[in-house]
Amino acid sequence: MNIDQGLLDIIVCPDCHGDLVAEGEELVCAGCGLAYPVRDDIPVLLVDEARKPG
Repeated sequence: MNIDQGLLDIIVCPDCHGDLVAEGEELVCAGCGLAYPVRDDIPVLLVDEARKPG
């Protein structure tokens, strides 16, 4: 995954507004645990597209 660190510093989870952490090919919310896919180095920050924790 090749996402600019400046972008990672400003984007947040659209569901709970928690911080997002890069894990593999996903951005995982530190607050609620939703995992958002990254496709072609573009984060897909849609709650309907997120993988639920657990």
